[in-house]
Amino acid sequence: MISKLLLIYSWFVRALLYFLPDVPLCMRFRGFLYSFGMLKCGKDFQVTHNAIIKDLQNISVGCNVFVGNSSVIMGSGDLSIENEVLIGPHVVIISGNHTKYRNSYRYGQAKVGDIFIGRGSWITSNCTIGMNSSLPEGSVLSANSFLNKKFETPNAIYGGVPANFIKND
Repeated sequence: MISKLLLIYSWFVRALLYFLPDVPLCMRFRGFLYSFGMLKCGKDFQVTHNAIIKDLQNISVGCNVFVGNSSVIMGSGDLSIENEVLIGPHVVIISGNHTKYRNSYRYGQAKVGDIFIGRGSWITSNCTIGMNSSLPEGSVLSANSFLNKKFETPNAIYGGVPANFIKND
């Protein structure tokens, strides 16, 4: 029941503030309103007007986090975003996945996992982050990449489909 109320609440926040410009004051206000449904939310959480954030009850966000245009964040499972993370435009972060039932993904039970995004990381544009994955502290996920596993080397560049270690930053 709580998750359905929070789904309506997140829709309400997005609909109410959609037409406000993407200036820091308005983006902070959006983040502030989203924070009421989250596990934890630090100061200066900025959300652009057309970003979509759902399943707030499973999301923890640190301080000075920015969510770019047309990004989608769905916290079906535990989603932890540490301080000073920059999420670029058109990023999809989903901590759940589908399973098959009778040879169809339509009616299979949902699987959930966790996602961890380390402090000071940058997720560039058009990236997808799937369940059971982590991006270490100070790392970059290069454009058009799919992160689907846990990496541990900090201050590195990761990229590709699926993402792999590219080099130390």
